[in-house]
Amino acid sequence: MKNTAIKIFAFIFISLSTFAQTADEIFSKHIEATGGKELWDGISTYSIKQAFRGNSAADYDMELKGSFSEAALYKAKTILKRTFIYGVKGTEGWRKVPLGSSDKATQYETNSLSDKEQENMRRELKENVLPFIDYQTKGYIATVVGSETLNGAKVIQVELSGKGIKYNLYFDETTGLLARKKLTLNTGEVITEDYTKYADTAYGVKFPTESTYLSSIDKRNLKVTTSVIFNDKIAPEYLMK
Repeated sequence: MKNTAIKIFAFIFISLSTFAQTADEIFSKHIEATGGKELWDGISTYSIKQAFRGNSAADYDMELKGSFSEAALYKAKTILKRTFIYGVKGTEGWRKVPLGSSDKATQYETNSLSDKEQENMRRELKENVLPFIDYQTKGYIATVVGSETLNGAKVIQVELSGKGIKYNLYFDETTGLLARKKLTLNTGEVITEDYTKYADTAYGVKFPTESTYLSSIDKRNLKVTTSVIFNDKIAPEYLMK
């Protein structure tokens, strides 16, 4: 009976300790664990390259270039040697579709993105780096869900929701690092990313370099390798329609 009471007390104590933390405190712990607020606040541009591999013909590469000051994002997805380009800058948004065969110099057909597609890309601009950057300004609500075990480690989950999308973010309770990001889009698609390795960037912040990726639509487990450069100079043609 005494052991049972001790276990119940321990559970209550752990639960109260978990919920004593606010979402902002959990976010701040991640910021400090990955380099500190001053470094993160100093980021103005980024270039990210990712390889998505599942040992099939549907494997692809992604390149992202973002500029906060220009409110601009370039996204290029290369699959089967064909590169599809998407971009937003200011009030404009565009898509460039490759024409002709892949063995010739690529020509592109350019058309405008829909308002919803542009809105999604503008949301992604900062969320590609950290999903909770300026979350209150964007109208998101952050709620501490609780503590659980993920891949053998104790994590604390924070739900971030607003504007028809939802993030479920799982932070390692020991390190403060984001271990899983689960994104539910307004289309119903659920994208789950587990971060398995962090590394220091040349700029000084830690960033995930290895992860797994699963979409509820194609249901393929993909291994992702990522490289990032912060505050690099982005050539103007990347951010032009």
